Amino acid sequence: MSQPRQARAIRTREKIIRAAAEVFDESGFSGASMNKIVRRAETTMGAMYFHFASKEEIAQTVMNEQAADLTFPDGEDGLQRLLDINLEVAHQMRTNVLFRAGVRLAVEQGDFGMRDAAPYQLWTELFREQLEAAARRGELLPGVDTAEFAEILVGAYTGTQLMSNIATGRENLIERIATLWRYLLPSIASPEVIARLDLTGRAAAARKRAMRAVEKA
Repeated sequence: MSQPRQARAIRTREKIIRAAAEVFDESGFSGASMNKIVRRAETTMGAMYFHFASKEEIAQTVMNEQAADLTFPDGEDGLQRLLDINLEVAHQMRTNVLFRAGVRLAVEQGDFGMRDAAPYQLWTELFREQLEAAARRGELLPGVDTAEFAEILVGAYTGTQLMSNIATGRENLIERIATLWRYLLPSIASPEVIARLDLTGRAAAARKRAMRAVEKA
């Protein structure tokens, strides 16, 4: 394939994935159709089938690429960064359609014959890395199993976002995640450590502003 044709094919594939994410986000897997996705992507059915053999294959792609364009707060690895990431993910759940659709499909994947734990494993590993950094910094209580807690956190986060979506369309998701952490933190960190943590997202925002100032200097 020549360079221009290859680049065009890549752009078309990305358009289809974005359009599919929008349709899956609005209608779920059952309510989506190849025709709806083709119309939203403003492409042809031939182009669709060049990249994806079925609606199931598109859904799996959206599900597994849900974090492709997420951005995470900078900062030193540990409990504060884990909190910052959790709050930022809650924000992006409301603003990033690829992420939102991927999360919805991960929950609905039984509808298209999938039992793929990869999306959950991605988040489990990300959270575990921050928990292990927290352990190295002495931020965790003795006996905390970082791998076990990371799995618990992913499960609790998933349930919280589902409840928030049903109740408010995720309008209160950030507040619900902060509340979740207020109950979780005493089980893994001492009161002294908890007192130093920020659950409002202000710490991450301040770091982002500082980095932008440095870049402009």
